[in-house]
Amino acid sequence: MQKSVIRRKKLSIGSFKLTKTDVSGWLLMLPFVILLIYLYILPTIRGVLWSFFEMKGYNVGEFIGLENYRIVLQDTSFLVTLKNTILYVFWSFVIGYLPPIILAVMLNEISVGKSFFRFTVYFPKMAPAIAISMLWYYLFYPNESGLLNMVLGFFGMEPSKWLQNSSMTIALIQVSETWRGMGAMTLLYFSTLQGINRDLYEASMLDGAGLWHRFKSITLPHLFPFMLINAVRQVIEVFQIMEQPFAMTGGGPNGASMSLGLAGYRYAFQFFKVGNALALNVIQFVMLMGLTIIYFKVKSKIDDDV
Repeated sequence: MQKSVIRRKKLSIGSFKLTKTDVSGWLLMLPFVILLIYLYILPTIRGVLWSFFEMKGYNVGEFIGLENYRIVLQDTSFLVTLKNTILYVFWSFVIGYLPPIILAVMLNEISVGKSFFRFTVYFPKMAPAIAISMLWYYLFYPNESGLLNMVLGFFGMEPSKWLQNSSMTIALIQVSETWRGMGAMTLLYFSTLQGINRDLYEASMLDGAGLWHRFKSITLPHLFPFMLINAVRQVIEVFQIMEQPFAMTGGGPNGASMSLGLAGYRYAFQFFKVGNALALNVIQFVMLMGLTIIYFKVKSKIDDDV
């Protein structure tokens, strides 16, 4: 009894009161917090500060204020790159938003082989993004040796340029990214569906409700909060796309698939304009911060409603 009282004893630190359990929890989290500060927070702060200086390679030069930002914003490719990034987000919704939901509903309806199908849909996510991008690059290879062009040739059709077609390249890159990422989202939707009371489905089936009616009246209302949160999360994730255009097109043809993330990479490691790269990354960071605030507001509102 005495030990229990001692455990519940609160430690006062200023206006905060911590139990010994709280202190133990923070001590366990301390290594992670140190790594988070050292590997993420401090480099981010340093990058923001250095974006106001002239960078000589990776050495800090004299203070130049907003000059790096002026160069980036006045670059003729900036608006095109920003538009491309928005197009990546747009095509991610057109191509990749509904398939995980459909697959999750199908998994929820079947009674045999669920474990096999869960592993199958998640399998592409286990491969590195670069490896998946290279796989799809060779599927879309523009000459007769590309797999898709071989299929077209089998039916007597002319080979397509695929990724070299500037009007198709962003959509095709998002096809590859959707194929890789939809398995993880499918399992998240599936876990949400598993939380729905099965009695609701049984009662609706006894009333003669079909698959569509059950989806509309039971499944969709339960999924909708998560669908809304996932929509904002998807915008944030796709807005940072870099590896896929880097591996599949290098930003081409003629900058048609260049994203903000890839442009920052090229500034830093191809043109060695580190100050410009930092300025562009800060601009992208501010945009993502705005999207993140929206995400947490939406999530908070949904949690309060639930």
